[in-house]
This record gives sequence, structure tokens and C-alpha cells, in this order.
Amino acid sequence: MTIPVRTLGLNGPRVSALGLGCMGMSEFYGAADRAESVATIHAALDAGITLFDTGNFYGMGHNELLLAEALQGKRAQAFIQLKLGPRRAPDGAFLDVDHRPVAVKNDIAYSLRRLETDYVDLCMVRPDPGVPVAETVGALAELVKQGYVRYIGLMNVDADSVRRAHAAHPITALQCEYSLMTRDVEAEILPVCRELGIGMTAYGVLSRGLLAGSRGDQAGDWRQRHLPRFQGENLDRNSRLAQALAKVAAKDGLTAAQAAIAWVASQGDDIVPLVGARTRERLAEALDAPVALSPDARSVFERAVPEDHVSGAHHFSN
Repeated sequence: MTIPVRTLGLNGPRVSALGLGCMGMSEFYGAADRAESVATIHAALDAGITLFDTGNFYGMGHNELLLAEALQGKRAQAFIQLKLGPRRAPDGAFLDVDHRPVAVKNDIAYSLRRLETDYVDLCMVRPDPGVPVAETVGALAELVKQGYVRYIGLMNVDADSVRRAHAAHPITALQCEYSLMTRDVEAEILPVCRELGIGMTAYGVLSRGLLAGSRGDQAGDWRQRHLPRFQGENLDRNSRLAQALAKVAAKDGLTAAQAAIAWVASQGDDIVPLVGARTRERLAEALDAPVALSPDARSVFERAVPEDHVSGAHHFSN
């Protein structure tokens, strides 16, 4: 199978129509096997995936080191999407976000060293209440001029912030959670992105694994502790929606995961779904998902998972 390519943003880079999200290879979803993680990244490269998503806060640097190991001798084949995120304590607790210009430049310096690369293809920042977004983007713009960053992106921001950031420097892509269970970006964010010519990389396309039947209850898994959709009656209700999706997807010869991936991929050529596969088996399943569905097929999947029937907030809670 040949993976098609898509353009991030109006005049942005060409990347594979599916990206590999590497977060779960370091933490949050239970233990991961390092050798299998590296083998999965290699299998993704061999299959034609070029976009790899990581963050400096995933495993507190572990994820960047892992990706660097997997990309040794293969860096030119990869488009690295790096997110700068919250600072963390030695015990792993999440602290605040610091996106002052000096902090952003420091974070990039350390990330480049961990990633064993001279540049990051796309650097994304999230909201910092203490710093105007234009200031943060201005610091990234300086790094673009110096060659350390090629493109600038945002993560989980509102429409007004997108406009302010884009006025300071062209924004190539936005990263948001987007799935059959989480469609709030359709109200304002996606229209603004399309108005300004900004692409989107979508995470959580399986709703953190819910749509693939996961209950997030393995040792070391944070989902039942921190995600409302995985808790109590919410989990039972949402699991029934996942079962309904699996039933209708099977009629098209797809698994529930493939249907969920295909649905997001079919929302537009300006959207690249990120698949959080941690094993070659799960990656192979994702690669068999179509990147285009007919309007009728999309409607069938939407009726199986009505947005207003989803229980619990999709964001992190303490």
C-alpha cells in the first residue's frame, strides 16, 4: 500500500496522509517495549509515513531520545513535529507552561540535542496565560530565520489566538483533538484554519483508544485516573458507542479503529490524522484504513457514534 501525501497549510510541506504519534511509547498508556517501539517507527518509515509527532514533555525527554534512536541514519526521511509543553517536576507531576521567548529558545536547544538533529521540521506551542501568543511566535520566527525550526504551529488554542499568532508569523498547522467522539473543532477552529490556509494534525482520532475498545485499565495507564470518558458510567456508555461503531464498520470490512481513522482522514485533505500505534501490529491495522470515505459511509459512522451521546469531557482532569 502506498500512503498518499497531503500539504500542511496553504503553501506548507508535503507529508504523509497519516502520521505516527509517538507519545504512548514513553508514558501515559501503560508500559511500552522500547525495542518494539523502535521497530514500529522503522515499519512506519518503510510504509511511507513521514510525519512523526513527539513532545519535549513526553516522558520528560524520553520520547525525543527514543525517536532519535529510531531515526539514526534515517533523519532525512522523517518530518519531525515537536510540541513544547508544560514543565514537569522530578516526580513527573505537571507544572505550568513557560513560553517566554527565552524559555522557548532554551527548550528548542535541549530538544535538538535529544533528537540528535540540527533542526525541527514543525514546532508547536500551546497557550501560556502569562505570555502573549505573538511573543512566543516571534521567538519561534527568530529560530526559523536561524534554521533551527522550519515551520511554526499551535496546539489547543482558540480561534482568536490563531488569528493573533498568524498575524505575527504564518502558522503552518494546528494540532487539535478530533474524532467521532470529539468534534468541537468544527465550530470555530477548523473554519478559521481553512480561512487562513492553516493545516491540521489531529490527535486522539481513536478518542484515546475508546473507539478501539480500550478501557485504559492496565498497570501504569493514566486514562481511568485522569480522563472523565474512561471513568465509571461514562466508560460503560462510551464503550457501547464503540461497540456500535465496530458493528457498522464490520459491514464495510473495517475494524472500529480503521473506521475512526478513515472518518477523520475524510474530513479534508488539509487534515492529517495521527495514529498512536505502539506496536507493528496496531500500525499495520491503521495503515489498512482508507483515507477517503463516501459521504454515506461517514454518515453511517456518525450515526453509530452521535456526538451528543458521548459521556464525559475529553480533556485531562486532576
